[in-house]
Amino acid sequence: MELLAQELRLPTNALDYTLLGIYFAVVLGVGFAARRSVNTSLDFFLSGRSLPAWVTGLAFVAANLGALEILGMAANGAQYGAYTVHWYWVGAIPAMVFLGLVMMPFYYGSKVRSVPEFLLHRFGPSSHLLSAVIFSVASVLIAGVNLYAMAIVIEALLGWPQWVAIVVAGFFVLAYITLGGLSSAIYNEVVQFFVILAALIPLTVIGLQRVGGWSGLTDTLTAEQGENFMSAWRGTGIGTDNPLGANWLTIVLGLGFALSFGYWTTNFAEVQRALSAKNLSAAKRTPLIAAFPKILIPLIVVVPGLVALAVAPDIGQAGSGLEYNDAIPLLMRELLPNGVLGIAVTGLLAAFMAGMAANVSAFNTVFTNDIWAAYVRRDRDDRYYLLTARVVTAIGVLGGMGTAFIASTFSNIMNYLQTLFSFFNVPLFVVFIIGMFWKRATAAAGFWGLLAGTVAAMINYFWLYRGDVLDIPTDQGANFVSAIVAFVAGAVVMVALTPFTRPKRPEQLAGLVYGTVSPGMAEPPAKGDDAWYRSPALLGWGALILAALCYLPFSF
Repeated sequence: MELLAQELRLPTNALDYTLLGIYFAVVLGVGFAARRSVNTSLDFFLSGRSLPAWVTGLAFVAANLGALEILGMAANGAQYGAYTVHWYWVGAIPAMVFLGLVMMPFYYGSKVRSVPEFLLHRFGPSSHLLSAVIFSVASVLIAGVNLYAMAIVIEALLGWPQWVAIVVAGFFVLAYITLGGLSSAIYNEVVQFFVILAALIPLTVIGLQRVGGWSGLTDTLTAEQGENFMSAWRGTGIGTDNPLGANWLTIVLGLGFALSFGYWTTNFAEVQRALSAKNLSAAKRTPLIAAFPKILIPLIVVVPGLVALAVAPDIGQAGSGLEYNDAIPLLMRELLPNGVLGIAVTGLLAAFMAGMAANVSAFNTVFTNDIWAAYVRRDRDDRYYLLTARVVTAIGVLGGMGTAFIASTFSNIMNYLQTLFSFFNVPLFVVFIIGMFWKRATAAAGFWGLLAGTVAAMINYFWLYRGDVLDIPTDQGANFVSAIVAFVAGAVVMVALTPFTRPKRPEQLAGLVYGTVSPGMAEPPAKGDDAWYRSPALLGWGALILAALCYLPFSF
């Protein structure tokens, strides 16, 4: 890390630090302003279900625009090339549309406060508690990724020791979530979204100018990395070698279906934003509105990773002193003047804090409602649970500080995050999708299917892949396979156990299974929500068509 700090140290000045100071002041100001609206636990956890769709939609995409997106996808761009666009156009958009059109009516209509709580109603306490524990652990681990990513950037760019960077960022996240709950997190995420754009757009434009535009970048990387490096689909035939270590089948099934749908439809850090919307129509539109900026994010995240590889061809190589995670910091050092540099550093901090805040706010909701209130301290007054949530927020931040060091063992944090998603999100998706479309699926089948999927993914990754039993050339290829294994194992166990166990009565499944409705799902559109341009179907199909068209420049 000392070598990295020397390689990437930036000449920051008073102007850059002033911009950082202004940003931190705004973050705390939003927290204090939001505090006035927090009177109940529902206000703290779900903003009183009162936010408009455009706010929740921007917060939805900003919550994902953390270390996962900025450093992770830029690292993927440098390591895997144009194959990285699959994480967006097949690995995000279809699942986001499915969430908005198919799953949000069940989530929002059932009035649940969290994703695990839906499992409580559909299957029962065993699946509920297991999913709540799994999600709590995953949330703290992912919060640690954001803290670690932020720490290496600040140490390298500003010279702050890692522990100082972790403590400072953790303090600000803790302060504004504790003060204003989810409202504070969401409104800060909207601000952070525009700060991130202000940081990354200049970096992308200047970076492309440095390498001779898109044609110059393509010519350089094609000459250095091979003709398939700048194509999304060439070289993905079964049995064909490529930098990603995956073929079209594992990309479509592993990433496009299992990992993507597992993440976007069950990850409460994002779903929580939709649940905070003011009505069912706004909740359905939340992920659909988020899909449109998500389609274009590769232009300011993946492209800088490609530029970084062109500028420093030895990035990620042994002895270079630079890891793939350093793609964005490297470009900032090479390309940005003071002032613009301050905006860029602020944008990175905003991204990391948005990602951490999303996971911490999801963690405090799930732990308080789905573990503490459900199984440890039942039937207390609302003020007790509001206080508990604030204490749990502090625990989540401290836990994230601890798990930040686990992320430090991966040279590409996207590899680490995808590993976590294959372990935790894919098995959850199996249980959700079968339980939501099959009335006969039972509580026992849900519990054992969830457990089987999680264990199978871990066995595939740690024993078969890490133990060199399977010949898979890259971590990402192994993660795609782990996701497929998790889905198949969970589905097989659920289907096998269901005929031998007792299902719920039909009246207990109203609003929880496809083909049934609950009073919340029958809510008529609010005034103005019936306008044609607010149609969820139009937004969803529009996003799918636009994502498909984006593949054309990368397909030949």
